[in-house]
Amino acid sequence: MTIASSSPPSRLPAGGATEAHSQPRTRRTGASENGGDGRLAAVFIAPALLGFVVFLLWPTLRGVYLSFTRFNLLTPAEWVGLDNYVRMVNDPIFWDSLWVTVEYVVINIGVQTVAALVIAVLLQRLTQSAVLRGIVLTPYLMSNVVAGLVWLWILDTQLGIGNEIISALGADRIPFLADETWAIPTIALINVWRHVGYTALLLFAGLQAIPNDMYEAARVDGASEWRMFWRITMPLLRPVLAVVLIMTVIGSFQVFDTVAVTTAGGPANATNVLQYYIYGSAFGRFQFGYASAMSVALLVVLSAITILQYRLTRAGRTDLG
Repeated sequence: MTIASSSPPSRLPAGGATEAHSQPRTRRTGASENGGDGRLAAVFIAPALLGFVVFLLWPTLRGVYLSFTRFNLLTPAEWVGLDNYVRMVNDPIFWDSLWVTVEYVVINIGVQTVAALVIAVLLQRLTQSAVLRGIVLTPYLMSNVVAGLVWLWILDTQLGIGNEIISALGADRIPFLADETWAIPTIALINVWRHVGYTALLLFAGLQAIPNDMYEAARVDGASEWRMFWRITMPLLRPVLAVVLIMTVIGSFQVFDTVAVTTAGGPANATNVLQYYIYGSAFGRFQFGYASAMSVALLVVLSAITILQYRLTRAGRTDLG
C-alpha cells in the first residue's frame, strides 16, 4: 500500500521535468529556423537593394546636391545656393516646356485611358482569346525609338505612306510633325498607339477580379450593358484604374525619346517638352546644375500629382466586399 501510493508522485516530476526541458529546446529550434529564413531573404533582397541604392537613391541624392551648384563636368561643382531655382522661375523657356508637356500629358492620358478601357472591356465581355491579347500587346514590344522612326516615315509630308493615302483621297497633305499645331497631338497619338495595349491588359486584369455573379444578377434584373458598365464595372475597377492613371501620368511627364527622334523639340520649340529641355541644358550646354534643378522641380511636381491622384481616386480602397 505504501509503495503503491508513493510510486505515482515519483513519476510526475520526472515527466514534468522532461516537458519543461523539451519546450525551450523547441523554441530555440524555431528561433534558429527564423534566423535562417531571415538570412536567406536578405541574400535574395541584396541584389535588388544594391541596384536601388546605386542606380536610383544615389543618383537622386547626387542630383539634388548638384541643383544647388554650378557644374559643367570640366571643373569642380561650385555651390551657388538657390541661384538655379531663381533662374528656373524666371526662365520663359522652362515654363513654355512645362506647358507643352502638360498639353502632351492631357492628350496622351485622355485618349489612352479611354481607348484602353474600351479594349479591356471588349476583351473581357466578348472574348478572352490569348491570341488577341498578344496582338494587342504587340506595339508595346517595340522600343520608343523604333516606333518614333516608323511613324516618322509613315507621316512624312512628301514620301510618307500616310500622306500618300490622304493625297489619294483628294485631301491636302498634312505636315503632322512639321507643323506647330499638329506636332504635339501627333506625338501623343504615336505613344498612345504604342502603350494602349499594355494599359488595356492592366485594366483587363482588374476586370478579371470582378465576380461574374454581379453581371448575372444585373441581367436578371434587366440591366443593359451600358448600365452594368457604369454601375458595376467602373466602381469596382476604380482602384486598378487609379493605379494605372498614376503610372501613365508619371510616364507621360517623362516623354523624351519619341520627341528626340521625330521633331528634336521643333518646330519652333512646339514639342520642346520638359525632359528634352533638361537634356539639352545638361548635355548640349553643359549646365548640369541648372538641369538638375529642373529635374528636382519635375520630381516635386510628379510627387504632388501622385499624392493628389491617390487621394482623389481612393486608390487604396476597393468596393469589393
